Amino acid sequence: MKTVFSSFNSAEAQLVWSRLDAAGFPAEVANEITSMTMEGYSLAAGGILVQVPDDREAEALLFLKDQGPGLDPGNDEETASRDRD
Repeated sequence: MKTVFSSFNSAEAQLVWSRLDAAGFPAEVANEITSMTMEGYSLAAGGILVQVPDDREAEALLFLKDQGPGLDPGNDEETASRDRD
């Protein structure tokens, strides 16, 4: 899975997941439960991650960029290309 968006805000991550899901992307939210139950874990884990399959990464990034301000993960190359299992 490839991370296409990360946030320290659960609602923001869920909004991005919802948009990807509605557009037909098989997206997942990672680290959400743990980051809300263990203080400081969200920062240590790199935030709440929205991920898509490796082969859909470029398409998902382009989709998010076209969604408008605030959803363009392109400003953070590390986040946009981070691999997570």
